[in-house]
Amino acid sequence: MEQRVNIYQSEPKAYDGMFALEQFLNDSPLSKQQISLIKMRASQINGCAYCINMHTEEAIKAGETHQRLHMLNAWKESNLFSDEEKVLLKITEEITLINQNGLTDKTYQRAQHLFTDQTLIAIIMATTTINAWNRIAISTRMQ
Repeated sequence: MEQRVNIYQSEPKAYDGMFALEQFLNDSPLSKQQISLIKMRASQINGCAYCINMHTEEAIKAGETHQRLHMLNAWKESNLFSDEEKVLLKITEEITLINQNGLTDKTYQRAQHLFTDQTLIAIIMATTTINAWNRIAISTRMQ
C-alpha cells in the first residue's frame, strides 16, 4: 500500500493535541506496561499494523513478555493477566468497540473497585488516544 498524506510533515500543528494527550498519559498513574497493553489491544482490534508493530517494540522495552503479547488476543481465557489488567483490557475493548455497547456499567463498576478515579481517567484517555492514532495511521496508510 502506498502511504497517503503525511500529516506531520504537512501540518505538524495538527498533532499538537495528540502529543499533549501522550504527555498526559506519560504523567498519569498508569505504568508503561499498562499503557502498552491498552495500545496493543486497541490496535489489534482496529487492525492497525503500523501501531501494532510500534507498540510491540515499546511493550518489550517496558518489560512486557513475548508470551503475554502473543496471548493478548486471548486474554480472557489466560491466567497470565492480573484481575486489574483484565479489567483494563475489558475497558479498552468496550471503548474501542463503542458501537456495540460502549463502556458498560458492569465493567465501569468493577473498575471503580480496582482503580482510583485518576487511574480510571487515564485508562479512558489512553484508550481514546490510541483509537485516534489508529485511525490516523490507517487512513493515511502510515508505513
